[in-house]
Amino acid sequence: MLTVASDIDVLARFGRALADPIRCRILLALRQAPAYPADLADQLGISRTRLSNHLACLRDCGLVITAPDGRRTRYELADERLGHALDDLRAAVVAVEADKTCPDAESKGCC
Repeated sequence: MLTVASDIDVLARFGRALADPIRCRILLALRQAPAYPADLADQLGISRTRLSNHLACLRDCGLVITAPDGRRTRYELADERLGHALDDLRAAVVAVEADKTCPDAESKGCC
């Protein structure tokens, strides 16, 4: 059963998804166009197993969905507005000190 997440839950899920560079690369690739896992793995230069784990995380976070296409499964952003949000985040200026890291940078948890 699908439910609508609260504002805080939505932001937390989005943040956890973006916390990993590979998941960021997947989201940016899907921003361009829906894709099949094998093609995404080749495009990103990662193993299909590793890609599968990240896609599962993104799916569990509610950011990507699957679309059956014959015997294959295609992945796409769950909502076209996510692509616009990614564009807005990329355009935002983030001021950081070069010798500082984000306190949660070591955390690799998923949704």
